[in-house]
Amino acid sequence: MEITDATPAELRVWQAFALGEGVDFRESPDEDPRAGGSWGPERTVRAEVLRALLLNGPTRDGEIAGLKLTGARITGQLNLMYGTVEHPVRMRSCYFEETPNLYGAQVRALVLSDSCLPGLTAGTLRVELVLRITCCRITGPVRLAGAQIAGAFFANGAELGTPPAPDGSPPPDAPDPEAAREAVLQLNHAVIGTDVWAVGLVAHGQVRLNGASVGGQVNFDDAELNAPGGVALHAETLSVGTDLRAMRLRAHGTLNLSGARIPRHVNLAYARLSHPGGSALRASSCVIGELWLREAAPIQGAVNLRRSQLDLLHVPAEVWPTQVKLDGLAYQRLAPHLPAERRLPLLERETAGYLPQSYEQLAAAYRTVGDEAAARTVQLARLRRHRRTLPPYARIWGHLQDVTVGYGFRPMRAAGWLLVLLLIGALAFALHHPRPLKSDEAPDFNPVFYTLDLLLPIIGFGQESAFAPEGWYQWLSYLLVATGWVLVTTVAAGITRSLSRQ
Repeated sequence: MEITDATPAELRVWQAFALGEGVDFRESPDEDPRAGGSWGPERTVRAEVLRALLLNGPTRDGEIAGLKLTGARITGQLNLMYGTVEHPVRMRSCYFEETPNLYGAQVRALVLSDSCLPGLTAGTLRVELVLRITCCRITGPVRLAGAQIAGAFFANGAELGTPPAPDGSPPPDAPDPEAAREAVLQLNHAVIGTDVWAVGLVAHGQVRLNGASVGGQVNFDDAELNAPGGVALHAETLSVGTDLRAMRLRAHGTLNLSGARIPRHVNLAYARLSHPGGSALRASSCVIGELWLREAAPIQGAVNLRRSQLDLLHVPAEVWPTQVKLDGLAYQRLAPHLPAERRLPLLERETAGYLPQSYEQLAAAYRTVGDEAAARTVQLARLRRHRRTLPPYARIWGHLQDVTVGYGFRPMRAAGWLLVLLLIGALAFALHHPRPLKSDEAPDFNPVFYTLDLLLPIIGFGQESAFAPEGWYQWLSYLLVATGWVLVTTVAAGITRSLSRQ
């Protein structure tokens, strides 16, 4: 276009561009750009003028040209599709009447902070420095699928999408129905060189990061992701260089991190995750350094951690929901350190039923921190849970093993049974002495040591070989011999385990 076609407002922008100077049309620093539809011609700039500036604008030797525009109303569509912009683009607190189209474009830096837009189409956009939509109000989808940003992406304090009206009717600024079904932030398969900062982001719809690669950190601290009944954060196969932070996150819908690779922390401390009737957190097949849900609210909805690998799982017992999926989950340590009795109810909530591996994993975690008593409690709970899956006859034998020796994990219980049997045998044989086999060679009868001779399979006091009980006392002696073998062997095995651990 010819410069003679420009309005006074556009002439100010045109003249400032070559010098890289800013043009601020605002009447006050705190004015709301959402009221930009009523701004007059004195602060209106046509999108075609901006396009001409960015693609072929004037430059001056010794100066760094660039667009630095604040508080303007942009009419028409800013179409830079497949274009190459050699200058930084900074349009703060602006009001866009139509969705800018930067699909396939190349820019040095793109800053739209505090602006109001009906959407942003910028798939496969390439940015040499940073992309900022900080504190923007964007009612339609932000399409950045496949974008390549050498620096960071900033969406701090932005509000994306349109919240539903209280009566369920579409709000006045609602996007078209087709756009309403899209994710409000689309960074799927994007490549971010450093960080994604979305502190305080409010998203009325899905945030999509599946297949994205972020060189540094993803930060959703204090964010609010609203997709009731759907997926609030779709981040399958997300690759992060350091951490995924989401402290104090409020998510209505599924957090889907399946297949993600996050070497340090997934920090969901103080978060509120809610998806009743569905999965509130799905992090299956992940490789994560540490997963933190410290001080988080009780999760509403299922948690799926199947086949994931973690170094540390920091989840208080009261945070876990009523349904979990833990098949194949592997972790090294648990925090906070709790008694086994506090952790075991979680394994009862497994939707797939009894999973021996879950008990073995929990026992191994207790052994890692040296809590052998808790590990034995877990192993005993595993056998009791397994017993419920057996036929009736096997369950009877299991109950007997449990009551007598705690499946071998309570050896001191066997010692107690030995003492009870010793008292019963000593009392019975004291009331009715067995007859001596050789009356002239038999030692004096002692009911206590005679019972010990029957119970202890190795030690002999010469009583058992010298006397022969009759009638039901003989059957009592057989019972004492048989139970003695079992109980003494159990005690010996328990002592051996203790010595081997030391």
